[in-house]
Amino acid sequence: MEHLAVVAQGVSMTLLLTLSSLLFGAIGGVPLALGRRSRIALVRFIARALIELLRGIPPLAWLFIIYFGVGTGVIELSSFAAAVIGFGLVSSAYMAEIYRGGLTAIHEGQWEASDALGLSRAATLITVIGPQVLRVSIPAAATFAIGLLKDSSVASVIGVQDTIYWASHESTVSGDAIVPFLWAAGLYVAMTIPCAWATRLLDAKLRKRVAR
Repeated sequence: MEHLAVVAQGVSMTLLLTLSSLLFGAIGGVPLALGRRSRIALVRFIARALIELLRGIPPLAWLFIIYFGVGTGVIELSSFAAAVIGFGLVSSAYMAEIYRGGLTAIHEGQWEASDALGLSRAATLITVIGPQVLRVSIPAAATFAIGLLKDSSVASVIGVQDTIYWASHESTVSGDAIVPFLWAAGLYVAMTIPCAWATRLLDAKLRKRVAR
């Protein structure tokens, strides 16, 4: 149990990193998703290129680029800030695709009805389409968040004091190479199972409320 007490110190940092990165991605994915649906070909191309670039580079590589590259120059970044930016950029690309899928799921009649009511495109997105896209996207976003929670463990390599960081620390101090990481694995399971359960319930509930 001594190992557990040490490893558990990183749970709050793991959750904070995951939530911060997901919020970054949830916001950053909006302009990318709208860019993918732009009527201007150049904007669509740029948005798609950015999404492919952000998704194509592994998160660990982004962490090294931002922390050891950008963070050692004029701009000074803490390991946590670099991790949030790195995972946030990757999350933006994935959230953009989730939003795009949500937009595709909305029936064209919703747009036509909004046009008939004289709503501008911005007003249509905010008041009519947006809420429905969120309902469609939340389950997929929650599933992505579970993956992000587990992937965030690589942030320990740049010094973020998350669950894996403390498991590695305890393993070095105690000389036990297995038990601290078994506790870390158990803590990740404990964090992800409630999320998965809530996601299934939310998905079932929201499917009934989406306009077809």
